[in-house]
Amino acid sequence: MVTSTAVKTEQSGQIDLSALKTKQHGAWSSGDYAIVGTTLQIVGEELCEALDLRAGQKVLDVAAGNGNATLAAARRWCEVTSTDYVPSLLERGRARATAEGLSVQFREADAEALDFGDATFDAVLSTFGVMFTPDQDRAAAELMRVCKSGGKIGLANWTPEGFIGQLFKTLGKYLPPPAGAKSPALWGTQARITEMFDTSAASIKTERRQFTFRYRSPMHFLDVFRTYYGPTLKAFAALDETNQRRLADDILKLIASMNRAEDGTMVLPSEYLEIVIVKR
Repeated sequence: MVTSTAVKTEQSGQIDLSALKTKQHGAWSSGDYAIVGTTLQIVGEELCEALDLRAGQKVLDVAAGNGNATLAAARRWCEVTSTDYVPSLLERGRARATAEGLSVQFREADAEALDFGDATFDAVLSTFGVMFTPDQDRAAAELMRVCKSGGKIGLANWTPEGFIGQLFKTLGKYLPPPAGAKSPALWGTQARITEMFDTSAASIKTERRQFTFRYRSPMHFLDVFRTYYGPTLKAFAALDETNQRRLADDILKLIASMNRAEDGTMVLPSEYLEIVIVKR
C-alpha cells in the first residue's frame, strides 16, 4: 500500500523504490497488523491444501505477517521458516506457534532479497504479503530462486475487482500513489502473474476465491482498520479532518454496496486470486 504522494529520484524522475520501501515499512510497522491478520487464517489453510503440502517438506513463508500460512504449513508437519521485515509481526507469529506447540524457525528477511541459497525450499508461500513489495519483478524472481526445481510457489493475492482491491482504490483517491508505482492488486491478476513467472514455470494454476470479512458492523470494520491496519492508519493520519470524514464516508459506502448482512453486522466477501506455480 502506497501512502505518499511522490517518491522519486531527483535526477531521473523515476520512482525511488528504496524510499518507497522505507515508507511502506513504516506503514506496516505501525498499528498492529496481527489484529487483522489473525482473521485471515482460513486463507493460509486453504492455500496449503491447494499446494498439497507433504509432511517433512521444507517450506518458506515470505512476508508472513503474523504467520497464517506459517502455522497452516507447520500443522501439516512441514519444516517451516517464517519471514517478514517487521520484527514485531514475527514475534506475534512466534507467540502463536509456541501456544500451539509448533516448531517453526522465524527470521527477519526482505522479500526482495531473501537470505537463502538457490533451490532451498520445496514450497514457497505468501498470503497477502509479497504483493505489497515495491519491486514486484525482483520479489517474484526471489520466490522462484529459493524454490527447488519441481517445487511449488503458492500465493493468495487480493484482486483489483474485489473489496480490498476497491478499498485500495478508494484510499488512492485521497493519497495517489507515486507515478510509476505498480499497484499491489496487479498480483491478483492472471496476466501479471503470467508476466512475472511464466518463463520459469512448468505450470501456473489460478483460481478466484472469496474470503468473507465478518465484523460486528461496518463501523467496527472501519475502526479496526484505521486503528490497526498500518496503511489505512497512515492514510487517515495524513489527511485533515474534513478529508478524514470524506474518506470514512467513502469506505462505509463501499461496504454498504457489498455487504450481504441484513442484521446490522458486516458479512462481506472479498475476492482474491489463489495461485499455485510449479517451478520448471
